[in-house]
Amino acid sequence: MSRLNGTDHADRAYDIVLFGATGFVGVLTAEYLAAHAPEGLRWAIAGRSPEKLELLRERLAGATSVPGVLHADVSDPASLRELAHSARVVATTVGPYITYGEGLVAACADAGTDYVDLTGEPEFVDLMYVRHDARARETGARLVHACGFDSVPHDLGAYFTVRQLPEGVPLRVDGFVRTHAMFSGGTFASALTQFSRGRQILAAARDRRRHEPRLVGRRASAPASAPRFAKEVGAWALPLPTIDPQVVQRSARALERYGPDFRYRHYAAVERLPIVVGGVALTGAVFAAAQLPPARRWLSDWFKPGDGPSAELRAKSSFSVRFVGEGGGRRVFTEVAGGDPGYDETAKMLAESALSLAFDELPETAGQVTTAVAMGDALTERLRGAGITFRVAATR
Repeated sequence: MSRLNGTDHADRAYDIVLFGATGFVGVLTAEYLAAHAPEGLRWAIAGRSPEKLELLRERLAGATSVPGVLHADVSDPASLRELAHSARVVATTVGPYITYGEGLVAACADAGTDYVDLTGEPEFVDLMYVRHDARARETGARLVHACGFDSVPHDLGAYFTVRQLPEGVPLRVDGFVRTHAMFSGGTFASALTQFSRGRQILAAARDRRRHEPRLVGRRASAPASAPRFAKEVGAWALPLPTIDPQVVQRSARALERYGPDFRYRHYAAVERLPIVVGGVALTGAVFAAAQLPPARRWLSDWFKPGDGPSAELRAKSSFSVRFVGEGGGRRVFTEVAGGDPGYDETAKMLAESALSLAFDELPETAGQVTTAVAMGDALTERLRGAGITFRVAATR
């Protein structure tokens, strides 16, 4: 495995450590790793409750690969440093990350340990860039945020689309998201946190811009846009205020394959106008309520982090993201699609991201990087092999 610091830490006790393994998505991720572990994988589950970890380990006892057990707690920095030094790659499900995440990022950056998480919180990602990117570059650590439904299908989907278009020309890509699923308690908690932290989010974004190097000779943008009817997908397009377009933009900034002038727009695709109006109204109401601590606490009781739907409900869930890419006189329609986005596929994406960092031949990168930059083709092929569709639907 190629690393900037010339080592892959093969002498460490574990290839992968999964932190937060006893939460809902953590358990799904552990089950996926246990069932799909490559031969010889050295891995461990970690968290703050030894009792729950041992119960999970017993539950996995009949699987292909049984993990070790490590105790670590976000309130104990020494335990996080020990965890980081024990692994080549750390995957974490412990959020909201703005509250619980920085200690582990700092420990991994300092130890030269690769890191993946499930955050969809722009403030957290921006703060981690400002505070820990430089140290991670020194040690060779790759810090890869948003390795679940936020933002793997969108980041790798845009990357896949770009690769179907001509090189060296301005490119335009729009992504249209459809989901038939219940969103996770962790996602809802993160959204409430973001709605209540508007000023902090803007301040973190401004601070990041001051620290980021300027892009010279190229442009990469992800502008906000108004709702519209998108004839190209036959649906109303409602702009999604998620971290996904920011992630795509950062991939485009880092990779010249996106061309000299790249633009990405991100939408929810909705079939009927009344649903669009209702969705906007509901989002506005939740945003307003999140500004008041009592209302925010009441909302947080609706979907608690760590809870989730039954396997039967998840089996009926699905997602698809249709991309429309244009450039150099060519137009291409692509799609990324899979099963339950908030739980099953998110666990799969996190696990395969960790496995890719641990075992695949990847480009030489370090610091805070996106999935497309760090893992690109390798992770795309892993996810295809795991049942997630990446396809070209049509070209013109």
